[in-house]
Amino acid sequence: MIELLGEKYELIRDDDCFQLEEVKEKITDYFLPYDYICGDYAYNKVRLKGFYDSNHKNAKERNDIKNLDHYIKDYCAYGSKIFLLKKAK
Repeated sequence: MIELLGEKYELIRDDDCFQLEEVKEKITDYFLPYDYICGDYAYNKVRLKGFYDSNHKNAKERNDIKNLDHYIKDYCAYGSKIFLLKKAK
């Protein structure tokens, strides 16, 4: 388990890129409502994006976890390394 902003997360995908200290520097309370946090590394920088479970009341097409592959394909740099954190319930 990984603790960020007082919440516990499980690392469920890691393309051998997850760096806890770098994520701690980047994450803000903006991400607290999300069920998942996706991080992609390109050009030696991490970028974070929040996603909801598909059945969450705030899930929209752009932030529904079922569209993660679409997000990676269309919005992440080709070949970038990805990690995915899931909030522990």
